[in-house]
Amino acid sequence: MKNEKNVTATIGHFIDGRHVLDTARTQPVFDPATGLSHKSVALASKATVEQAIASAQAAFPAWRNTPPLKRARVMSRLKILLEENADQIAALITAEHGKVLSDAHGEVQRGIENVEYASYAPELLKGEHSRNVGPSIDTWSEFQALGVCAGITPFNFPAMVPLWMWPMAVACGNTFVLKPSERDPSSVLRIAELALQAGLPPGVLNVVNGDKEAVDTLLTDPRVKAVSFVGSTPIAASIYATGCAHGKRVQALGGAKNHAIVMSDADIDNAVSALMGAAFGSCGERCMAIPLVLAVGDVAADAVIAGLKAEMAQMRVGPGTNNANHMGPLVTQQHFEKVKGYVDQGVAEGATLVVDGRGLQVAGHEKGYFLGACLFDNVKPGMRIYQEEIFGPVLGVVRVKTLQEAMDLIDAHEYGNGTCIFTRDGEAARYFSDHIEVGMVGINVPLPVPVAYHSFGGWKRSLFGDLGAYGPDAMRFYTKRKTITQRWPSAGVREGAVFNFPSHR
Repeated sequence: MKNEKNVTATIGHFIDGRHVLDTARTQPVFDPATGLSHKSVALASKATVEQAIASAQAAFPAWRNTPPLKRARVMSRLKILLEENADQIAALITAEHGKVLSDAHGEVQRGIENVEYASYAPELLKGEHSRNVGPSIDTWSEFQALGVCAGITPFNFPAMVPLWMWPMAVACGNTFVLKPSERDPSSVLRIAELALQAGLPPGVLNVVNGDKEAVDTLLTDPRVKAVSFVGSTPIAASIYATGCAHGKRVQALGGAKNHAIVMSDADIDNAVSALMGAAFGSCGERCMAIPLVLAVGDVAADAVIAGLKAEMAQMRVGPGTNNANHMGPLVTQQHFEKVKGYVDQGVAEGATLVVDGRGLQVAGHEKGYFLGACLFDNVKPGMRIYQEEIFGPVLGVVRVKTLQEAMDLIDAHEYGNGTCIFTRDGEAARYFSDHIEVGMVGINVPLPVPVAYHSFGGWKRSLFGDLGAYGPDAMRFYTKRKTITQRWPSAGVREGAVFNFPSHR
């Protein structure tokens, strides 16, 4: 397949409350369902990113001193505007990412929940107070804003992941520069417009589209105090190292290879239904997708394979604008070739390709980036389709003999983002959740993505930094604690010098 271009519009940046067009460098934005491009995105120069940082820095003093309740009310108004414009935002996501509209709506809704949580910031920022920790001595803590913060977000959730970051950051009194994926930038810019409409002052939120030049500028500019990133593990590790080397607070969420254990006592029909959505929803382009099933015992493995084959035969693949479809296209031609290459590699390495989605043609969309769902049996540790994150509609079944063997495989993997178990055995489920070395765990829940008032984050090489995304961890990440100890001596009382270490006894 070959991409065709017919570019008619250029997507720019949003700086200081205004659209800014920097067209020295551009690249096309494609519709994954057709393989065609009718618009391009400007790639910000270093100067343009510095302009956005300067705007955020100038807006910070006034915004920091805005009462938290007033900042929270902006978030409340934004929530309403996002709900009113959800159809438009979802359509922009589908047009540039390719996911089915119903899935895009789900993404928008989960983003709205994070905006709603950010509106609770005054409660979270109250700090702590202790009276009379010593004679007439009071101590209290405050959570103060950091300054200019930045976010670098991936293509797979172009609206939701930015909403994990900047709403809480600005609700805590910071200003923000967001660098979204250049593959699907339009929904982010629309949300920035809505934030301005909701009452966010110009400069508090700035959006710059770009590539490595923009990222490097954000990571090295001393005016940026904190950087949050979501993407692949190699890039996350680099982002973390570079940001920390330049004195920044960094939170970098990396890749994943999530395993689902299916026990022999599980409700196989329900497990299969759950695995279908977890493996093939959003074309598998989720860091919480399930690409591997560890089936305990051959009976369970055979039943899972049979059930998946039957369900996959009923799958409808086509453009995301049709909600009757279960799965849309992959995001780009390059990503399509990469995922297809993994399927080829799995066959070459000896895994059994039970369902082959290669060669799928969607009538009327022959140039779209469509790959049918693929299912492997007899996947072994060490195979590339086992070890590496594929980020596509490829599901592999690994046959194991015991729960402990399955857990040992999960614990040995470099990633520890999410995992789940399907079972009717409460003892097994409790043992699994207590001992597995993974950050997010589901029990008969295939995608254990925390709600907005809990925090998201994996273990091992799935997270670089000490704090997860959104929820309570977000407030901690985007603030610094200051502790004040105060005493007012009584009138007319003069105290002598004290040379021993102070004690409150």
